[in-house]
Amino acid sequence: MSNSLELAKGFLGVQVKVHVDRPLGSRHPEHGFGYPVNYGYVPGTVAPDGEPLDAYVLGVSEPLVEFTGVCVAIIHRRDDDDDKLVVVPAGLRLTGEQILAATHFQEQFFDSVVLGR
Repeated sequence: MSNSLELAKGFLGVQVKVHVDRPLGSRHPEHGFGYPVNYGYVPGTVAPDGEPLDAYVLGVSEPLVEFTGVCVAIIHRRDDDDDKLVVVPAGLRLTGEQILAATHFQEQFFDSVVLGR
């Protein structure tokens, strides 16, 4: 099991604060693709890549700077040690298919599965 997955598992079902550094509608600074969802990181964490643990914020339709919600799933990349949290407003339920559809813009480049729903 990857170190990233072990770190991410500790957040499942827990309220998480996400700093959104790539808000909905923004563009990736190097690759130029757009973000159809809010994307950021969990402050105070360090993933195996030396950066904070990343998180997708789903279920919110406006650009954010910060968000506190519940981690309902992990997107585990089987070909990369950079797993992502899926954080949503309290009470929102999403299927694995809905999560993969919402994150396809980025996860299409990886062998990703949704865990922990």
